[in-house]
Amino acid sequence: MEAGGHALRAVGDVVFLGAYGRRLSLSATIAAFVESLLQGWAEVRAGLLVPLLRAAVLLCTAMSVIVLAEKVFLGAVSSVMKLRRRRPSRVYRCDPIARPDKDEEAAAYPMVLVQIPMYNEKEVYQLSIGAACRLTWPVDRLIVQVLDDSTDAVIKELVKGECERWAAEGINVKYETRKDRAGYKAGNLKEGMRHAYVRGCEFVAMFDADFQPAPDFLVKTVPFLVHNPSLALVQTRWKFVNANDCLLTRMQEMSMDYHFKVEQEAGSSLCNFFGYNGTAGVWRTQAIVESGGWEDRTTAEDMDLALRAGLLGWEFVYVGSIKVKNELPSTLKAYRSQQHRWSCGPALLFKKMFWEILAAKKVSVWKKLYIIYDFFIARRIIGTFFTFFFFSVLIPLYILLPEAQIPVWELIYIPTAITLLNSVGTPRSIHLIILWVLFENVMALHRFKAILIGFFEADRANEWIVTQKLGNLQKLKSIASLTGNYRFKDRFHFLEVFIGLFLLASACFDYFYRDDYFYLFVLPQSIMYFAIGFQFIGLSVSQD
Repeated sequence: MEAGGHALRAVGDVVFLGAYGRRLSLSATIAAFVESLLQGWAEVRAGLLVPLLRAAVLLCTAMSVIVLAEKVFLGAVSSVMKLRRRRPSRVYRCDPIARPDKDEEAAAYPMVLVQIPMYNEKEVYQLSIGAACRLTWPVDRLIVQVLDDSTDAVIKELVKGECERWAAEGINVKYETRKDRAGYKAGNLKEGMRHAYVRGCEFVAMFDADFQPAPDFLVKTVPFLVHNPSLALVQTRWKFVNANDCLLTRMQEMSMDYHFKVEQEAGSSLCNFFGYNGTAGVWRTQAIVESGGWEDRTTAEDMDLALRAGLLGWEFVYVGSIKVKNELPSTLKAYRSQQHRWSCGPALLFKKMFWEILAAKKVSVWKKLYIIYDFFIARRIIGTFFTFFFFSVLIPLYILLPEAQIPVWELIYIPTAITLLNSVGTPRSIHLIILWVLFENVMALHRFKAILIGFFEADRANEWIVTQKLGNLQKLKSIASLTGNYRFKDRFHFLEVFIGLFLLASACFDYFYRDDYFYLFVLPQSIMYFAIGFQFIGLSVSQD
């Protein structure tokens, strides 16, 4: 028995030693595998990732210089024009045609058509129609054309009734509808120009459904066109009636004020060219006809018309002293749809018209250079990509791969200068500048995605969603709190949330394993991504 016990123990020892040996062998294999992985990662990191990141740093450096130079150039032009008091009224003759209250000869006034395209605009249709019908102009020299594309029968009846009410007061109001929404806004305007009564109209003023021109709008704008045959367009400035509604509208105001005060002003002063804003402007009918009329090939039908007219040698003037009340998108959903349209459309238009711009014979080389480089490439493509990539991709990657150095002037000085130049349009909101930067960095992702969709003519390249208007906020009972009544899937934007998680991980890594303070920027940026990704910015409207 004792011998048997020794034998069993011996066998047990052999089994144990065998198992222990196998475990040692397995551990060694795992260790060797992990070591090979680490070595492979080190080789990939040193041989591929770090060089790529360094190349990205050089690319962003070049793009940042381009963006800064463009901002400085446009800002300098705009400032010089203001310092020299080169107002449009000093450059172009704009003497009043006649005093409406004293002149008894209405024939001295040209025929003007006022177009108001709309689509299910229940909250604001009365505002725009009423403002157009109150314009100071001889009644027999003015036609107000309401182009109603509404699909809601109740709203169509309301709009029609409003037109009939003004017609009963002696205003020449034309209520026009069509069978379908082919071409969206461009198709609607194009159809409106086909009516026989339009042929006698020398000028066309256009207002979106939420725009409310002052009574003297035509009196101030039409003389520019009457006295200057080379002018095709008079563009006026937008004045936002709901800028104080929420943080979203305040930040939009900052961007739009810069656009009007600097970009439009500079374009008008440099080469009499800028992008038509699609509303609050007056066109010469001849210029519209000669340019081929409205085209629906992109979602930037206004820019399309302006570009074709500009290439024919027509001139534009921006008159910032004339302001037209209108409404900013108050909900993030509406703002995102608007920005998609405003980014996708110009990208597709640039792709379609690049060679036409180069081949244009009626414009100077300088004007072609301005349109291609400044108007499209620097401002819309490089500026958008740099804003997204540098702040939301390159800096977080630099935290993880510090071997690729970013110069201090590139990291701090240039972005700060660009930010300050962008903020000059709205001094009252200077305290919101940091939030505005974070917000614009996130929206740059959305805009750049739209640019790619436009370039490659993807499924959403011609998507047209009318920007939702809320009208008089105080009268709405459907406005909810910031949490609103949206379903979760309607509030969730995957790409923004994903980038937010990436930034959050980078911020945590920087805090725990690095000695610098990049997390102080990256963490707030990730929070802004989450705020937009889960739609916690802007007003929320009940979907009932």
